[in-house]
Amino acid sequence: MSEIPTTMPAVAYRKSLPVDHEESLLDVRLPVPQPGPRDLLVRVEAVAVNPVDYKVRQNNDPGGQPKVLGWDAAGTVVAVGEEVELFEVGDEVFYAGAIDHPGTNARFHAVDERIVGRKPTTLSFAEAAALPLTSLTAWEGLFERLGLHDGALEQTGTLLVTAAAGGVGAMVAQLARALTSLTVIGTASRPESVDFARRMGATHVVDHREPLAGQVLALAPEGVDHVFSTVATDRNLADYAEVLKPFGGLVAIDDFGPVEIGLLKSKSISFHWEFMFTRSLHRTPDQAVQHHILNQIARLVDAGILTTTATTDLGTVSAAHLREAHRVMESGRAIGKITLTGF
Repeated sequence: MSEIPTTMPAVAYRKSLPVDHEESLLDVRLPVPQPGPRDLLVRVEAVAVNPVDYKVRQNNDPGGQPKVLGWDAAGTVVAVGEEVELFEVGDEVFYAGAIDHPGTNARFHAVDERIVGRKPTTLSFAEAAALPLTSLTAWEGLFERLGLHDGALEQTGTLLVTAAAGGVGAMVAQLARALTSLTVIGTASRPESVDFARRMGATHVVDHREPLAGQVLALAPEGVDHVFSTVATDRNLADYAEVLKPFGGLVAIDDFGPVEIGLLKSKSISFHWEFMFTRSLHRTPDQAVQHHILNQIARLVDAGILTTTATTDLGTVSAAHLREAHRVMESGRAIGKITLTGF
């Protein structure tokens, strides 16, 4: 293993600026982090971009100090903390990291081993980097929040997932198709996103530019059992209340203001939040659950049951390339995941 340098290239921002401003993201050099007792020091080979990246950039001004974004990475372990038990130097890993720690848009990154998985052996670093945040969100939302049972192929019913061509929606559709017998109704609006949603596992696709209830009930006249809402939960809540069966479940991951939650009462519909960073942010005793989820995702990928959602690689991890990635993500027109490879 080559010697670890003292400084490294990274991409950061110092002030919240519009994405088209040349200083909205900057190429910088920073000290290489020192791993804590349970940390891995990873040489980052590829990263992926998520909506959380631009939301933090827009809403969290670092006051002139360099703040590194990025919450998806794949790379190689180059050093370990003194209490690390799960990995060794040389292991190839993938992970989403923690939102209250520096991000992955840097050549070296320190991350708690309990939220890291072994990289799928059949994928490139970029293909693997596309998966962690969305896979964890989808898995936790389906199998922990909604209470579905992974691998229970006798479990039938109907699941509605919005933005099924997006990063999370595509993983929800894949996991539901692979590990349950649910019928998946996805939403998408353009021919290319409809096609991608179907390839990811959606049996039916409806247009989220139009009111949802009528379209969904035409496909499932008795209603749906579960809704995984990735976007526009506030705008769609009345439609969800209409299409969900009594005792159905709704899980949401997006940010929104006050809503009429009482719309769910008459059917005793349960509402759940899913926030993939909860375990790491609050240092919950079960943080290692994410290690096991990511390892299971890797096994399913290597078995050919799941596939990467990487669709576009913009080149090396640089300020210019990340500004373009943020611009596409902010447009709301991204299909699958955008990745960047190398430094």
